[in-house]
Amino acid sequence: MSPFSVLSLAGNLFGLASATWKAAAPAEADSFQALLAERLRGSPEDATTALFGQSGAGGLPFAGTPGGAASPLLARLGTGGGVAGLSSPGRNLSLADPESGYRMMSRINQRDVTYRAQFAELSAMQAAVATMQQAGKTLGEIDAASDAGSDGATLKAKLQTFASRYNEWIGRFAETIEQGGVLDGTQAAEVSLYELEKSVENPFNGGMRGLHGLRDLGFTIDQTSNLAHFDPATFDAAFQRNRQGVLDTIGEFSANFAKSASLLNASDNFIPRQLNNLDGAIDYLTDNLSSLRSEFGRGDPARPTPQIARALAAYQQLPKV
Repeated sequence: MSPFSVLSLAGNLFGLASATWKAAAPAEADSFQALLAERLRGSPEDATTALFGQSGAGGLPFAGTPGGAASPLLARLGTGGGVAGLSSPGRNLSLADPESGYRMMSRINQRDVTYRAQFAELSAMQAAVATMQQAGKTLGEIDAASDAGSDGATLKAKLQTFASRYNEWIGRFAETIEQGGVLDGTQAAEVSLYELEKSVENPFNGGMRGLHGLRDLGFTIDQTSNLAHFDPATFDAAFQRNRQGVLDTIGEFSANFAKSASLLNASDNFIPRQLNNLDGAIDYLTDNLSSLRSEFGRGDPARPTPQIARALAAYQQLPKV
């Protein structure tokens, strides 16, 4: 079971249940928070035990199921004696506080949908990073005889093509990390956009030839829109003044940009690691959502935003392994 999923569920239970307990019994709520905080400072297995009790041979048990002892935290919700069934509104009336359990399940239902949408969106970003890596490599494939002609026309065309690819990348993924976006708060996505932008703006490419990166070749990033802009006139001036410097700057940029993109997709680095975390959370909820609903109540159905709904539809089209 993924530690990511355990800690997410821990956050759900802590955030939803402790707020109710504070209103009803401040002293008991403080005791609950202290106990949960102590358990979560330990290993993921400690967090699992804190929420769900001791695990039996069959895996992670829930309170009241064979093979597992009810945890002291779930005992606060009154779940130690098994499930008597859900009431018509989907609450489990055997809990000491059915509303806390119901609200927790509403959050988990929403997370179940969100994790799937995020997996699809981050998978699309992973493929796009690979495309940008190839675009960077292609830019640096310079033939001294043809590309370094008298006017540098071929190089200008290559830089304009790269600007178009970069702007497609920004147009596709900039909104997804904004507040309310599918990957809002997802470090792997935020770092990917940031790293490729900073690679484009790196002023040290061509430094040994007296140039300051692509900006001296007329290739800049607009600080408001984050889109790339290429000015052929600036390129022409640089090319006529320092032809070899232009060639070296493009070659250095190409290698560094491709390396940055490659690292983002490297095994166990930002994007693959987050995809593995999401996959573990999705698998856990797929296996246990029914048991959780039986234990804590049905919860409200997920209400995806339009962005999440589109990403969720894309998730449904992914090949299932």
